[in-house]
Amino acid sequence: MARQPQPSTAMEKSDGGSANGKVEYANGKTGHANRKVQKSHPPAAKEAGLPQLLVCVGGIYASFLSWALLQERITTTTYGPPSSPETFTYSVFLNTIQSAFAALTGWVYLLSTRRSDTAAPSIFPSRAILVPLTLVAVTSSLASPFGYASLKHIDYITFILAKSCKLLPVMALHISIFRKKYPLYKYGVVALVTAGVAVFTLHHPGSSKKKGRVEGSSTWGLLLLSINLLFDGLTNSTQDYIFTAFKPYTGPQMMCAQNIMSTALTVTYLLLSPYL
Repeated sequence: MARQPQPSTAMEKSDGGSANGKVEYANGKTGHANRKVQKSHPPAAKEAGLPQLLVCVGGIYASFLSWALLQERITTTTYGPPSSPETFTYSVFLNTIQSAFAALTGWVYLLSTRRSDTAAPSIFPSRAILVPLTLVAVTSSLASPFGYASLKHIDYITFILAKSCKLLPVMALHISIFRKKYPLYKYGVVALVTAGVAVFTLHHPGSSKKKGRVEGSSTWGLLLLSINLLFDGLTNSTQDYIFTAFKPYTGPQMMCAQNIMSTALTVTYLLLSPYL
């Protein structure tokens, strides 16, 4: 008995889904065979490497150091005739310039990093986000004026020490307002960091006593500094809440939205201040 011809190996083409290929049999006839092709998964996003880390860390340090240097020069340089010199003390105007520039920088970053076939992500994606964003804008706008005012009544060492220990009010507000719980080791980390900063800041060599007596810290100055720390803590804890509750809200979106609202608040204050 003659055996039935068996199909030979087929050459098939795939388009990524279900593909139809022609099969040639031994008797010369051709047929069609269906073949499922497994879809390839999109490549995973690459994690940031060492160059990105160095750029971010270097950018943060360069920004803060240049900001501190320029701010000190602006606020300590005397202006006007020598007979009646004046110093720049209107910190609200300085904050307005900073927030406007930061909002513009955030918007340019959002536009430059978007894909060519998509629009830039919305800065205010929903109405619900406006309330916490307004709180962030208000607290961030009010924090620095209280800090500048406290320097008139407390010494600079006390101010730096308190600002360096900002982890404590941030964690306290997270626990009290947002009911966030931390593992035990994080409390230890915050305590060690705060203690290390305090020891580093308060340690003075014996020669520093030659500089004479430093102006003491008054109760009013400490109160103003406490308000500054409270506003700093509210800003940071509310920002963390926004990133958690309104995913996938990103840092550049926050930078742009917060500074737009801060600029609007401070400009309104500047326009109304002559009548207040």
